[in-house]
Amino acid sequence: MTDIAVAEPLVPVPVGPVPDDPAPVRRPGLLHALVHGRGLVGLVLVGAVVLLGVLGPLLAPYGPTEQVAGANLLGPGPGHWLGTDELNRDIWSRTLYGIRADLVVVFAAVPVGAVLGVLLGLVTSWWSVTDVIAQRAFDLLLAFPALILGILLTAFLGPGLLTVGVVIVALEIPVFGRLVRTAVRTVREMPFVEASQVVGAGPAWVLRKHVLPNSLEPLTVQLAVSMSVAVFVEGAMSFLGLGVRPPHPSLGSLIKDGVRLLHDAPTFAVGPLTVVVALVLGLLLISQSLSEARRA
Repeated sequence: MTDIAVAEPLVPVPVGPVPDDPAPVRRPGLLHALVHGRGLVGLVLVGAVVLLGVLGPLLAPYGPTEQVAGANLLGPGPGHWLGTDELNRDIWSRTLYGIRADLVVVFAAVPVGAVLGVLLGLVTSWWSVTDVIAQRAFDLLLAFPALILGILLTAFLGPGLLTVGVVIVALEIPVFGRLVRTAVRTVREMPFVEASQVVGAGPAWVLRKHVLPNSLEPLTVQLAVSMSVAVFVEGAMSFLGLGVRPPHPSLGSLIKDGVRLLHDAPTFAVGPLTVVVALVLGLLLISQSLSEARRA
């Protein structure tokens, strides 16, 4: 006889609540990076320098060009925390006012250059003809080192804080323009961009809704780096006499005077150098923390 296979009875499987999917791992945001670790240290350093500059008129015992009778090349002491220069001016007061000049360059010129570069990068990189023209213009700007460009513009504009600002704006436009151009060429090939174009979205809408939001993180990192570079540019131009005009102080001009009077007043440049180091170090720590958060 042929064996007949008998189906085994089905065993009911207990039905219970479906376990939730594990929560996706969220990488730390840029704000989180600023309030933890090296980002927090950098923020404290930059905040301290900014606070000194903003409160400079209240903290300075003398005016930036005020000459104190009988105070010629004095060393640090209770009456003059950083000493005085050869013209009887209080170095601590001049340092506080010099910070204000650098803050104008860092927090005004760099954002202006960034905005212009972003706008040029967004507008020109979408079409091949304008892209080629913009890239050649960026090549021309990048061909000049910062100091050479500063000397060239000083010949037309004269020395001063305005010239320093124009130099920094000119240096930052190609940097941010090319950064946005890379984002445009990457994002516009994405499927969601093609879908937007299929339903009738124009280039301006795609740039505003897709390209720019996907470029904010690298732009933020570059902004912190560019601010630290701007401090060096101002210092170098003022050191060469192309920056802020005497008798008004800036950190670069104060360092220049400190080097000139190094043998007579060795502590002259300590204050301005400390402020420059704190400002640059703080901005670099911020940029590093933002970059790490972006890669995480």
